[in-house]
Amino acid sequence: MIAIDLSGKTAVVTGAGQGLGRATATLLHRAGAAVVVNYFEEGQGANRARAEEAVAALGSRAVAVAADVRQPDQVAALLDEAVRQFGALHIVVNNAAVIRDRTLRKMTDAEWAAVIDTNLSGVFHVCRAAAERIADGGRIVNMASISGVVGFFGQANYSAAKAGVIGLTKAVGKELARRQVTVNAVAPGVVLTEMGQSIPEAARAEMLKQIPFGRLGEADEIANAILFLCSDLAAYITCQTIHVNGGWWG
Repeated sequence: MIAIDLSGKTAVVTGAGQGLGRATATLLHRAGAAVVVNYFEEGQGANRARAEEAVAALGSRAVAVAADVRQPDQVAALLDEAVRQFGALHIVVNNAAVIRDRTLRKMTDAEWAAVIDTNLSGVFHVCRAAAERIADGGRIVNMASISGVVGFFGQANYSAAKAGVIGLTKAVGKELARRQVTVNAVAPGVVLTEMGQSIPEAARAEMLKQIPFGRLGEADEIANAILFLCSDLAAYITCQTIHVNGGWWG
């Protein structure tokens, strides 16, 4: 039997209060890692509440830390807090993302910027800060998307951002290779999270027709791929994008 053991490792997962981020933080914690559950501090406090609930469910070796990935100073403080709390940084999962779907003709500059700033620039900010703090042999996993590979109608901003994440992953992986830090991306299909469930029912029905498995993905199925990339089993895999989409190539 081969087991994945992350005991003694510290992981930071951005946007980890719910959905795929929470599933990933939970799985890494179950494998033995100490986990920093990052969340964005918005006005109503819902994100904080979800992050604190996630940490309470995990128990020991878990803390919730607020940071806006669009702000480099907050990103640096987030990773410094991980080191302060647990002694070192070994794993970073860039999961924080937003959607502002609109056709090209109707998309506003603000909707374009909101998605690019979080989904692409945010990943850059975290990778740059992690490069200075992550231990040799560490793991960085960036969340891409099938949307960044095939392009989705009404998602010019999201598709562009996620395609950018794939390119960024390749470049950063080459820069950090001399320290044996692996940098990979995971590109899910549509997953049954809060974000996935926000897709109109008719659109989801059309998507299902293109998926050989005949169903949407589950958050745990994506988290399993992330766990593998964070493990010693993936020590010679870097600059790659792992597609977890039930065979969907649109």
